[in-house]
Amino acid sequence: MRKIIKAKCLACDKLNLSKDEIGINKKLLGEEVKEFYCLECLATYLEVNVEDITDKIEEFKAEGCKLFD
Repeated sequence: MRKIIKAKCLACDKLNLSKDEIGINKKLLGEEVKEFYCLECLATYLEVNVEDITDKIEEFKAEGCKLFD
């Protein structure tokens, strides 16, 4: 079950981004970021597929990355 953080997407204003969405933003854009993208908008921003991002999230979780606890 994903924890919901009270944050919204910088691009589309989607509300209540998941902890995974916040974590992948911090992992890929820098831990100091204060504004976040939802998975769909992050994929567009990075010019990749959503599946690529979700695969990376699972990879980082398997590695024990603290951003995805």
